Amino acid sequence: MHHDPTLAKNLLPTLQKACDGRLGEVSWFRADWQRGGASTGRAIWTSSGTSPREVIVKFPVVPRELYWTRRLQNAKGTPPAVVPQLLASGTSLGNYDLAWIVIERLPYGPLGLRWHKNHIERIAKAAATFQAETADLPVAEEGQRVEDWATLLDQSRASLRDNSIASGPAWTEAVKRVQRTHDDLVERWRARDTTHWIHGDLHLANALSRDSAQSGDVILIDLAEVRPGHWTEDAVYLERQLWGRPDRLDATRPVREMARARRRMSLPVRKDAHELADVRRILMAATAPAFLSTEGHPRHLAGALSQLQTALERL
Repeated sequence: MHHDPTLAKNLLPTLQKACDGRLGEVSWFRADWQRGGASTGRAIWTSSGTSPREVIVKFPVVPRELYWTRRLQNAKGTPPAVVPQLLASGTSLGNYDLAWIVIERLPYGPLGLRWHKNHIERIAKAAATFQAETADLPVAEEGQRVEDWATLLDQSRASLRDNSIASGPAWTEAVKRVQRTHDDLVERWRARDTTHWIHGDLHLANALSRDSAQSGDVILIDLAEVRPGHWTEDAVYLERQLWGRPDRLDATRPVREMARARRRMSLPVRKDAHELADVRRILMAATAPAFLSTEGHPRHLAGALSQLQTALERL
């Protein structure tokens, strides 16, 4: 669904009624990092016995985001540990089947707006907290993501043929190497334990804080991609955002930080976790040329090639 400011404006009285009059006027906005078609706005929430507070209104949200935002709330109205506090929500507005949420406005972040060297450690801790809070929830097989790596690698080869990419011959040789070991890599990846929940879209723009931009616990937003998986998926996805900034990656390593955070929370970290992360790293880096519209920045591609070559040597 595309962002429709007219629909958002027209449905505001209905939304305010659904919130029992506690929601004030909404100022709609669209952030640079926002993806998808949701309307997002700021407002003041007024409730008897408490001070007025700033909130974020978002609709439509996908059922998955609504479910997990509700599911991860703490009891007795205390702010949840790893997602925003939910003040109101619903599955329809007027005659529209639109899920919606009203959540606390987190004052600091997203962390992607300004770099601090402890960002990755804090986000890794938040991801591990998310994994701990969902560890006892049943996982459905049909929710797992299965990528068609063979097709993606073919698309990567075609993109390397059709576009002028720096270090083209080195790229082509590396991707050929991955294709030769494709069956083994994919078999190892698909044999991973996927009986746990992951955030699925773990990046710097989805990390905010109640405390400070530079310290304190991180709160994760945008739960539309939560799915069954292995924690290394979140870790390598987070790492990928730093491939074009090796100086930052040298100082802080997402896979290592998430493994450390999981151990502190008594969550399992298998001995082969770093090898599994390398498998994921290789598959994702090798397919980067297939997505030049989103991953085509020369600095990112250079970092992806470096990660690919190094991980192939380790494995």
